[in-house]
Amino acid sequence: MKKLLLTALFSTTAAILSPYALSAEVPFAIAIHGGAGTIEKSRFTPEQEKAYRAKLKEAVETGYRVLEGGGESLDAVTAAINVLENSPYFNAGRGAVYTYDGSHELDASIMDGRDRQAGAIAGVKHIENPINLARLVMEESVHVMLSGQGAEEFAKQQGLSLVENNLFDTEKRYKSLLKAKEKLDKAKATSKDYQAAHNALPDNYKMGTVGAVALDKNGNLAAGTSTGGMTAKRFGRIGDAPVIGAGTFADNASCAVSATGHGEYFIRYNVAADICARVQYQDKTIVQAGNEVINDVLKPIGGTGGVIIIDSKGNMSLPFNTSGMYRASKSNSQATKVAIFKDE
Repeated sequence: MKKLLLTALFSTTAAILSPYALSAEVPFAIAIHGGAGTIEKSRFTPEQEKAYRAKLKEAVETGYRVLEGGGESLDAVTAAINVLENSPYFNAGRGAVYTYDGSHELDASIMDGRDRQAGAIAGVKHIENPINLARLVMEESVHVMLSGQGAEEFAKQQGLSLVENNLFDTEKRYKSLLKAKEKLDKAKATSKDYQAAHNALPDNYKMGTVGAVALDKNGNLAAGTSTGGMTAKRFGRIGDAPVIGAGTFADNASCAVSATGHGEYFIRYNVAADICARVQYQDKTIVQAGNEVINDVLKPIGGTGGVIIIDSKGNMSLPFNTSGMYRASKSNSQATKVAIFKDE
């Protein structure tokens, strides 16, 4: 009897002391991205690279602290994205690209993995943190997506202050607009065709997004995405970031995904939902599902970009088919990882 009691005590103590046992019982984790594209080390000064890495680290650790303190995945996603929206380094919020007419139009979405509740906003011009308004649409309205002036009217009713559109002005993005317009004008002069001129733009003008996915201690998943859209976009263009199933998706039964890339492809191929469907219905791992969609489905047809994925066990995968993707991740069983280039 004494031997049995000692054995039981030893087993219980070992389970308590084992970090693996603890992390296996209550995993929590977060991954973020700041956009994918032609991101090559040769284009960065050491100081610039250090600054980008520091901001990515700040964002992922801000979200992680929410989870560590017992907060919800939705709160972690929102907090992490706010850090990226408030930085001029990324194409969201203060770093948003310019439209063809020289203004900024912002999109965002968020989704709760518990019940597939979701909120999105598109084409807003005066919202400092678009992800916050997307969440209000999810929690305080009867709709999923609001756009333009109507979304901003709803924002005012919810107590959000509107800001001047020039808050999002940055010299770097303005120079990109001028270059894009020059390329468009030259291509159009040759082809007399807007569509052909637009297709002639390098991919980097067609992408740029921030996003986060998280798993909290209660086992709930969430995903969010925010963007300034496409450089020199026209006619009120809306990309995949606010489209549930394309740029954002979360379901506790499978996984949570936030995408970044050439949005038209991500919309047409329903990328975020497709990845989660492969996990749920084909019993694929998130690594398998993400790789299949990003590299086997999108890449052959010219769809460039990447995704961040997390499942209900805290596993994370961050696949992309470009030369780089700003990204970071952290969990209660993995230290902070920050990366930019493909070979990291």
